[in-house]
Amino acid sequence: MSPADSSRSEGGPSLPGDPPGGRRAVAVWGLGVAVYFVAITYRTSLGVAGLDAADRFHINASALSTFSLLQLLVYAGMQIPVGLLIDRLGTRKVLTMGIVLYTAGQFGFALSGSYGSALASRALLGCGDAMTFISVLRLGARWFPARRGPLIGQIAALIGMAGNLISTLVLAQLLHRFGWTPTFAGSACGGLLVLVLAVLFLRDHPEGYEPAPVAARAEKGYVRSQIAAAWREPGTRLGMWVHFTTQFPAMVFLLLWGMPFLVEAEGVSRARAGELLTLVVLANMAIGLVYGQIIARHHAARTPLVLGTLAATAVLWASVLAWPGAHAPGWLLITLCAVLGACGPASMIGFDFARPANPPERAGTASGIVNMGGFMASMSTLLAIGVLLDATGDNYRAAFASVFVIQALGLSQILRLRGRAHQRERERVVASRVEAVHVPA
Repeated sequence: MSPADSSRSEGGPSLPGDPPGGRRAVAVWGLGVAVYFVAITYRTSLGVAGLDAADRFHINASALSTFSLLQLLVYAGMQIPVGLLIDRLGTRKVLTMGIVLYTAGQFGFALSGSYGSALASRALLGCGDAMTFISVLRLGARWFPARRGPLIGQIAALIGMAGNLISTLVLAQLLHRFGWTPTFAGSACGGLLVLVLAVLFLRDHPEGYEPAPVAARAEKGYVRSQIAAAWREPGTRLGMWVHFTTQFPAMVFLLLWGMPFLVEAEGVSRARAGELLTLVVLANMAIGLVYGQIIARHHAARTPLVLGTLAATAVLWASVLAWPGAHAPGWLLITLCAVLGACGPASMIGFDFARPANPPERAGTASGIVNMGGFMASMSTLLAIGVLLDATGDNYRAAFASVFVIQALGLSQILRLRGRAHQRERERVVASRVEAVHVPA
């Protein structure tokens, strides 16, 4: 890796040829983030409508979990292809395709009268959703100086998570007042709005900062070699397992099972459950800023933050599930939701492990691999909870114990890979400094 590549991947100082940033960069990148914001709103809309969906389609817990399971399966399976599509077609085209797909999926879900058609709509939504986050990361890299890359990524995730607030605060109220079809069809209008804005104003990069063509893209075996090269890096694999282990507890809670768990297992009202889901989102946004600042100042804090978040999440879940009474006390549920808010920011650290391990031309593929991790864990847990609820007669404590199995698997891989990843990263830093010394001025 050249010194320039090393500096880019680590978010170092500005380089010759770096995009300048500025107001136009903020506007274009902000439009991309708006696309991601709408995608998050659609992705999490089922989280406040799980009980309504069960009544509408006359389905049990396993069938209900299939909605989110299929959506995440499509999302995870699309990550590497999306990364390659962005490299070939550009961010603007991929984001536009994503908007069309997720808006069609949301409209279809609003009009679905059968379980099968609703499943197909969620799959379509998941396909469009899959095209958003990696595109936004690439958009930030094309419009802002390299040194701002980590901060831009954290802010994008922070604003995107605010889409959960629309689901928990707005969609839940609209669903109660207007019913299924008007609520979901009305929310789909947001997709039409960002589609028009993207077609008119979104650009891949500033004028004069076109990326250099990569001849290797046309060579036979390019896709396979890209994936293999990214996977060989311990930092990529560590990033994937960090994302796998930290993201899913909050994802599963917000995406589907949080509302049923709080209402049916813990006996809180729907309004109170909505407030607790909102707390998860607000805590996510606040903790994201804190984690971002800590990592920016102390790069070595990445692993302690990941392990600390994992430990805190496991302890709080164990406390809630093992509480001797019929229901856990309110203060404990509030604490659980606040700690779940740390899961999203901790999962973003996975990208910080993969970034310095790969040159810019592999960044999209590596990001896709990392982003698969949390969604694979979420799929597994969504399915496990649904199956266990049906098998145990809606015993939520037994069903949610599956969280610990997934956490244990991820933790074992993090501990196995962290030494090699850190060593490899140190070797790259030393090599880049030596190379920089020998480059003629």
